[in-house]
Amino acid sequence: MTDALAFVREISEPEDPPPTLSRDALEWARVNLFSSIASSLTTLVFVALALWLIPPLIAWATTSAVWSAPDGALCRARQDGACWAFIAAKLDYLRFGSYPITERWRVDLTMGIGAVLLAWLLWPGAPRRGLAALAFFAPFPIAAFMLLHGSTTLGLPVVDTQLWGGLMVTLITAAVAIVFSLPLGVLLALGRRSQLPAVRFASVTYIEFVRGVPFITVLFMANTMLPLFLPDGWTPDRFLRPLVGIVLFSAAYMAEEVRGGLQALGRGQYEAAMALGLKYPLMMGLIILPQALTLVIPGIVNNLVGLFMDTTLVSIVGMTDFLDAMNNAFKDPVWSGPTIAETGYAFAAMVYFAFCYGMARYSAYVETTLRKGRRR
Repeated sequence: MTDALAFVREISEPEDPPPTLSRDALEWARVNLFSSIASSLTTLVFVALALWLIPPLIAWATTSAVWSAPDGALCRARQDGACWAFIAAKLDYLRFGSYPITERWRVDLTMGIGAVLLAWLLWPGAPRRGLAALAFFAPFPIAAFMLLHGSTTLGLPVVDTQLWGGLMVTLITAAVAIVFSLPLGVLLALGRRSQLPAVRFASVTYIEFVRGVPFITVLFMANTMLPLFLPDGWTPDRFLRPLVGIVLFSAAYMAEEVRGGLQALGRGQYEAAMALGLKYPLMMGLIILPQALTLVIPGIVNNLVGLFMDTTLVSIVGMTDFLDAMNNAFKDPVWSGPTIAETGYAFAAMVYFAFCYGMARYSAYVETTLRKGRRR
């Protein structure tokens, strides 16, 4: 019998480079910012541009700004800074529009309950999230409508939707559109991939037609043509019409995102589900859709961010959203001044950025969590 071969290492293996997270700041900068001549020049140009623009912008928004004033006289005298006193004076109108002052507690209560339920629903570690989902999608919309619109049964004065405005209209429009457009988009995506010719033809026709017309056209059609399809006396509320138009429009784009996720899954997932004896509803609900929606989270969130921005277009059909309320506030002669518009639009940009950035960061967190789960 021959002796077994043996190998004794005499020289140690070369050390691997440290992980990116363990490098110091200088090493990170050398690799990411100064790795080549072109990279170094680009970094220097952007640093110079930031040093040129950021300090004056910070000074305009802070040290040179007017923070408190009874009217626009002080802002007109100091034209080198923002007029945050204008925002403070118009903040209630920017939040509620022309909603009666004595009834604005109803808006605050509705928004507070909605925020609590939404945080409970979106927090991954929250207990009994199913109960939060049931409350958010079932009784809360009814209670919110009764609070905001009013109910003689509850002793709440009726507030016509023509008086609604400001940030509350933007949030209500975005929330309704997001909640209803995603399920409708999923149904359209499944219909487009259906084996039934009639269902597939209807889904394809709807998606292609809606995606082929501008959003403004859909809003005008919903505002003027929707009452024609309903019986006399069933004319929908003027606020409900643009909501229907936004849902129908965004659902077509959402359907294409979901269809991309469905097509990205391998055929083996479908065959494995059918081999287990699962019927079509259970196969889609338990196996296919959870994986497909996970794959297209970035695209879905991108549509939701765009949808939140598109809520500004409801002003075209007569609703006073947040941006339209800001434009109305500029018309107050007491607060006229050369920096009023710049301050108002800067504040509006910060508000929209806060909501959109929050959605983007939450989606990134969900992606990271799901990616860790797949690795395990």
